[in-house]
Amino acid sequence: MTKQTQTAVFDARSLGTGKMLTLGLQHMFAMFGATVLVPVITGLSMSATLLFAGLGTLIFHLCTKMKVPAFLGSSFAFLGGYATVVQMGMAGGLTQAQALPYACIGVFCAGLMYFVLAGLFAWFGPKKVMRFFPPIVTGPIIIAIGLTLSGSAISNCTQNWWIALLAIVIIVVANIWGKGMIKIIPILLGVLGSYIVAACFGLCDFTPVKEAAWIGLPVKWDNTAISVFSNPNWGLIVAAIIAILPISLATMMEHIGDMCAISSTTGINYLEDPGLHRTLMGDGLATALASVFGAPANTTYGENTGVLNLTKVYDPRVIRIAAIFAIVLSFCPKFSAVIACMPAATIGGVSLVLYGMISAVGVRNIVENQVDFKASRNVIIAALILVLAIGIKYGANDSVSIGFTSLSGLAIAAIVGVVLNAILPGKDYEFGTNAKGDTSVDFEVNRLENNK
Repeated sequence: MTKQTQTAVFDARSLGTGKMLTLGLQHMFAMFGATVLVPVITGLSMSATLLFAGLGTLIFHLCTKMKVPAFLGSSFAFLGGYATVVQMGMAGGLTQAQALPYACIGVFCAGLMYFVLAGLFAWFGPKKVMRFFPPIVTGPIIIAIGLTLSGSAISNCTQNWWIALLAIVIIVVANIWGKGMIKIIPILLGVLGSYIVAACFGLCDFTPVKEAAWIGLPVKWDNTAISVFSNPNWGLIVAAIIAILPISLATMMEHIGDMCAISSTTGINYLEDPGLHRTLMGDGLATALASVFGAPANTTYGENTGVLNLTKVYDPRVIRIAAIFAIVLSFCPKFSAVIACMPAATIGGVSLVLYGMISAVGVRNIVENQVDFKASRNVIIAALILVLAIGIKYGANDSVSIGFTSLSGLAIAAIVGVVLNAILPGKDYEFGTNAKGDTSVDFEVNRLENNK
C-alpha cells in the first residue's frame, strides 16, 4: 500500500458520520443510472434489482474480507441472453413475464461458472486458464453482443426519435466534455434529461405512479426463477442455460479488468490480497442469488471506480453505505413505478449508446491485445463468431434447433470460437504479458478512461 493510499484510507475513517453518508449517497447515484436501465430494458423487477445490487455488494465484501471497495450493479453483458430466451419463450406461447424467470435460470448457471473459474485460478493460476479465452475469442463475442442487441434499440428509438436523440446528445456531451461528477454519471443524466422533456410534452402516463404504494416488498414469487418449477418447460430451461452460459466467459474477463482498474486506482493489489479467486466467488455468488429472485446479473461497476478516483477516499465502508441506501430504496414501489413510466424512446436512445459501446469495447479488446489478423486461424475464428452470432440472430428463426432445445446465435458463436481456438495451431496469447490488453474487457461508457 502506498503512502498516498494509506492517507486516503485514514482520512475516510476520520470524516465523521455525515460526510461518510454523503459519500455513500454519491456512490449510489454513480451506479444508479446504469443499474436501473437493465430492468427497464429487460422487464425484470426494478425493486428486486435495487435490492440485490445492495445485497450483492454486501455479499461481495464478505467474500473479499471487507477489503475491496467495489460496488456490484446490473450487468449489461446478459441483455442479449435475456432477449433471446424471452423470444424463445414467447414463440412457445409464454408472455414476457412468464419467460423472464427461465432466463434467470440461465443467469444462475452463469453465476456458478464464476466458482469454476475461481477454482481453476486458485489451482492452476491465471496464465493456464486464460489461454482458452484469448482476445480473438472474447473480442468478437463482445462485438456480437452489441450488434445483436442493436435492433431492439432502433425499434425503441422509432417511438419518438427526438426524445431518443436528446438522450444520446446528453450522454455524449456529459461523457466527452463533462467535468467531475458530471463525467461519472452520463447515463443517469441522459435518462433524466430525456425523461423530463418527454414528461413536459405529455408523453408519459403517470397513472401507475399515483396507484403505487410508498412501501412494499421488492420480490414477488411469480418473478423468481423458483416459480418456474411449479410447471416447468424443461426444453426452454435447457435452451436458456445453453444460450446464456457462454456470456459468462466475457463477464468473467470483464471482472478481471475491473479488479485491475480498482487496484490501479487505490494502489493496492487486490488480485493478490484478498485474491482473484475470492473476488470471482463474490461476484458469482451475488449474480446467482440475484437471478434466483428475479433480479439481473451483477457485475463490479466502473462508475464507482471513477468516484473512488475522483474523491480519493478508498474506504470500503463508504461502498457498503451505498449498498444499504440501494436496499432501502428497493422497498418503495412508487419509485419503481416512476422508472417503469419511462418512455420507450428514452430507453432506445440510451440503449443505442450502450449497445454501440459494447461492440466498440470488443474492438478495443482486439486492438489493445494486438491480435494478428495476418494469421489465417485468427481470421477464421473471428469471422465464424461474427457471422454465426449475427446471422442466426437476424435469420428466419432467430435460433437453431438442436434436438429438444434451441441455441441462440451468440451461444453457438461462443462455443465455436472456444473450440476452434483450442484445436487450431498457432495460439500465441499469454495472459499477464500485456496489462493494458488484459484489462480492456469492459462494458460501461465511462470506464474507458478509468482503465487507462
